[in-house]
Parts: sequence; structure tokens; C-alpha cells
Amino acid sequence: MNLRPMLVALSTTLVLAACSGKPPAPRAGQDTQAKHVATPWDGMKKDEQRAKDVQKTVDQQAADQRKQIEAESQ
Repeated sequence: MNLRPMLVALSTTLVLAACSGKPPAPRAGQDTQAKHVATPWDGMKKDEQRAKDVQKTVDQQAADQRKQIEAESQ
């Protein structure tokens, strides 16, 4: 029994299968990480947005308080 032709045929089949030409299937985990790259300013942007949200809340409460004062004074 000669193993050499069998090994050559097997290795040729494996090489052809590996080089089929179709691109590899994308992985979901890598795509989401590739879309967003962390920068040093991400934390500052989050803090800025949080401060804007707090300011909106304070402004709304101040407006409500002004309306109550006006309603009571009339």
C-alpha cells in the first residue's frame, strides 16, 4: 500500500478547499468593535451631555416654580 499518492491527493484537496476564493463570514463581535474606536474625549463627551441634561432639568424646574409664583400672586 502506497501512502504517497493518497497524501498528495489529500493535501491538494485541502489546499484547494482553503483557497476557494470566497471571503470569510463576518463576525458580529468584531464588527461592532471595529465601528467604535475609543478616544480620550469619549468620557468628556459623556460628562458634557450629562451636564446638559442636568441643566435642562434645572431650567424646567425653575420655569415651573415661576409659574407657581405667578399663579399664587394673582
